Amino acid sequence: MILDWFIPLTGDSRTDLSQGSAMTYAGQSAAPARREPDIRYLSQIARSVEQLGYHAVLIPTGGRSEESWVAASSLAQHTRDLDYLVAFRPGLMSPTLQAQVAATFQRYSGDRLRVNVVVGGDDAEQRKYGDRIGKDGRYARAAEYLDIIRRLWNGERVDVDSEFHTIEGAQIPKLDAQPEIYLGGSSDAAIDVAAEHCDVYLTWGEPPAQAGEKIARVREAAAARGRTLRYGIRLHVIARPTSEEAWRVADDLVAGLDPEVVAKARESFLSSGSVGQRRQAELVDGGLRREDLEVYPGLWAGIGLVRGGAGTALVGSYAEVAALIREYRAVGFTEFVLSGYPHLEEAYWFAEGVAPLLDLAPRRA
Repeated sequence: MILDWFIPLTGDSRTDLSQGSAMTYAGQSAAPARREPDIRYLSQIARSVEQLGYHAVLIPTGGRSEESWVAASSLAQHTRDLDYLVAFRPGLMSPTLQAQVAATFQRYSGDRLRVNVVVGGDDAEQRKYGDRIGKDGRYARAAEYLDIIRRLWNGERVDVDSEFHTIEGAQIPKLDAQPEIYLGGSSDAAIDVAAEHCDVYLTWGEPPAQAGEKIARVREAAAARGRTLRYGIRLHVIARPTSEEAWRVADDLVAGLDPEVVAKARESFLSSGSVGQRRQAELVDGGLRREDLEVYPGLWAGIGLVRGGAGTALVGSYAEVAALIREYRAVGFTEFVLSGYPHLEEAYWFAEGVAPLLDLAPRRA
């Protein structure tokens, strides 16, 4: 079992979910972040996470966050053994240049790179980057993009003349150790690309049986191609010595939310072009009570009321959270990409309270 953490490139907060520039809905931002995502704070998280024994940190991508490659390159100078799972969007940079950027990071960091492919489920967000290709086209392009990158990392000369790319004589120095490729998505197109091109399929947190059904779909698609993948899940976490303490923190996070803000966010999420985002929104009906938000024992959807992307959290005592993680492990998940508010302190709560109860793989030295 592998544990990763998250670097909040949009800022951080310890109060309620409306704090922080990460908390947005329908293109509008809530209150300013209490902790800005400057390199001093983010490097503090990275150093702490490394010291606590996490395997990697996820560096996200998005229009309202700091840029992922610049952030990862800066943070890598502050750590020695920690891996960086860097998110990028195919099509916003030529595959040759993207392969070169990743290869240089891999060599300069001492083989500490993994890449998280974000194809992009929201057309409006993609248009902000000048990308006007529809969702199905983005997945077809991503498949070709990843094939080109793999070939370049292998040191091959690449010539392509297709609907998406025109490349002549591309070649970069061969990588001795290729970064693992992570990809998520709940649509059929996403699963096809993951089955063909990725090493780790990554999904947002749903109840264990529901998430396990998704794994089964991906596993079947990968087997048809003669491939075997690993499976990771992206979750928030609130773990404390007692269940009562943990749920008090969860309740406090949503206590200050405006129902009108929640309603607008829900409307936006349910109309999203991302199947995964809609699935997250459909876990709840917009209620703010604990019984409305606990969608499975210990799985709380309060974060997804106003936050796009991963919207569920493991909540409970150390033993309860560890038991729920073992349920996810039983349906096939071996990697857990976690986060919490604030990210610095919550990394300690989990590492010191829950991690000792789990069967963890050693971190690569």
